[in-house]
Formats: sequence, structure tokens, C-alpha cells
Amino acid sequence: MAEIGSTLREARMRAHIDISEVEASTKIRAKYLRAIENEEWDLLPGAVYVKSFLRTYADYLGLDSRLLIDEFKRRYERPADHELRPISGISRDRERSPRERSSRRRPSPSFSISPRVVIGAALLVIVAALYVLGSSSNSGNPSSNDGIASPNSGHNKTSTTAGHGRGPKTKTNTAANTTSTRTAPVTTVVPKATLALVATGTIWVCVEGPGHRLLIPGLEYVAAGKKIQSVSAKKLWVDLGNANATATVNGKPYTLPASSATGIGLVISPTGVKPDPSPPKCNG
Repeated sequence: MAEIGSTLREARMRAHIDISEVEASTKIRAKYLRAIENEEWDLLPGAVYVKSFLRTYADYLGLDSRLLIDEFKRRYERPADHELRPISGISRDRERSPRERSSRRRPSPSFSISPRVVIGAALLVIVAALYVLGSSSNSGNPSSNDGIASPNSGHNKTSTTAGHGRGPKTKTNTAANTTSTRTAPVTTVVPKATLALVATGTIWVCVEGPGHRLLIPGLEYVAAGKKIQSVSAKKLWVDLGNANATATVNGKPYTLPASSATGIGLVISPTGVKPDPSPPKCNG
């Protein structure tokens, strides 16, 4: 088969059609059409868009789009991973005897300890240690009548001194408790504008985000009921060829306004929708 780009270019020139007429009819930018005719695939957004553009362009010129897309896949798309799987390992496995194959598949017995057993043993050791410490502390406390200072619980320190014919004197020092409070970090959620479209007829869609970042780079959808890619950003600039779609903006249904000669331009923010007199054209 001849080159993909030259086939499209020759068909267009035989029909005496200018590239600008193709752009107006297919809603594909002229720079993308020239890139397809010159087979400069790296100038196009990606393989999915390339096949969509090829289908639309070929159908417009009356060519068999399926043949062109199959040719593109054969020349430029990488084969699936399962097609590259080596078969040498399979053939070597077939050459082994059944006994060797079964011995390779049978795992060797190994002794393993369940994690539950390890956790249970650790808990028993901790409980036993706490019991021993508690018993030793209770048996080691001297009587307060011996005249020897004994430590008390918490931060209280008590000492008893025997006097000459007088009652015992007790001194108590209490340390102040200091409590530190940690403040959990606060996470700020930045609201985003969202847009979801479902085509009800043929419609051309262009959506840009902040910094002229292309989210939907000027594509035409021809199938009614086709769910178009949902997009979200801090702000969205939208250009629609017409109102042949149902829209959901920020999670709520939105009725598209009637299209004008220049299409429909919208600016969508997290707080609402406004008309855009100079919408994006996805022309870079």
C-alpha cells in the first residue's frame, strides 16, 4: 500500500479541495492535517487522536478509513507484549520428562510459623513481665513506721523523720504537671471545576486548562450517546461547535446555550459558568 499521507494528499488534490475547506468541514486543525499528509506523527497529540483524525479525514475524502488505520497500526504501533513472549522456555519445558516437570512444580516442604502464633507469644511474654514487676514492687515497699523515706506514686515525694518525743514529720513536694498540645496539620482542599459531556449528535469539542494546557484538543464526536472524556481543573475554557450534547458542570446538569456562528464559548469555575466571547481554538 502507498504511504498514508500521500494517499490522503492525492485524494484531496484530485477533488480540488483546499486544506482550509477540510479544516472547516472536519473540525481538525490545519496544522494537524498537514502533519498527517507529511506523516509527521510526533506533531500529533497521540496514537488515539491520530486514528480518530485518520478516520474523519479519510471518510471526508471518500476513502476506506479502515484500511488506512490498519496500515498505521501495522507500521507505527508496537505489537502487544504477549506477541513478544519467547517460546524457547516452553519448548525446553516440553523436552523434559514428566517426572522432571512434576519435581520442578512441587514445592519443597518448609516449616513456617504463623504470624498469629508469634503475636500471641509476644503478648504472653509482656503480660508475664508486667506481673513480675508488679509483684516485686508491692513486696519491696517498706512500712511507713520504720522511719525510712519511701517513694510514692506519681510526682509526689514524701519523707518521714522520727522526732524526739514528737509525732512524725512529713514533707511532701509535688511537681507541676506539664502538658504539651500538638496541633494536627490542616489540609486545604482546592476546589476544581468539572465538565462531563455526552454527545447527542455530531459535535466538535475543545477544552483548555490553566496555562493553555490542552485537555481535549479539538476533537469531533459523531456517535450519538458517545460519552466524551470528563475533565477537571481549577478553571476550564470550553469551545463547542454546537449544542449537540448534554452537559454536567460541577456535578450538576447544565443546559448548553444555543450555538452561534462561532460556536459556544464557556468559562467554567468551581462557582459557576460564564459565557466566553473569545473561547480557545486548540490551535496551539
